[in-house]
Amino acid sequence: MRRKTTMRRVRKGKSRPAESGFIVTWDVNSADRSSANRLHRRLFGDVTYSGGKVYRYPGLLEKEGVRYMGQSVVFVRPALLGELDSLLTGLGIDHEATRATLG
Repeated sequence: MRRKTTMRRVRKGKSRPAESGFIVTWDVNSADRSSANRLHRRLFGDVTYSGGKVYRYPGLLEKEGVRYMGQSVVFVRPALLGELDSLLTGLGIDHEATRATLG
C-alpha cells in the first residue's frame, strides 16, 4: 500500500494560475493534542462512519482559493483570510499572515 503524502496537495496548487493573497503560517503546541487534532480536522476535513452511513466534512484546504504550501503553511485568497484567522485564533494558535503573490 502506498503511503499518502501531502506533496499531492502541493503539486495540485502549483498548476493553478497566478493569484494574490496571503501566506499564513502557524505554530501548534504539539503537547496540546486537542487543539492540534481540531485544527487538522478543520484544515484537511474529516470522515465519520456511524450506523452504516458515511458523513464527510470537507476541510478548508478543499476550498477554491486555498493552497497547501507545506507543514503549517497555506496560501489563501483575501476573501478566505478571515475564516482561517478566526479558526486559528479560536483554537489559541499563534499565527502570522504575509501578503504574497503566487504563480
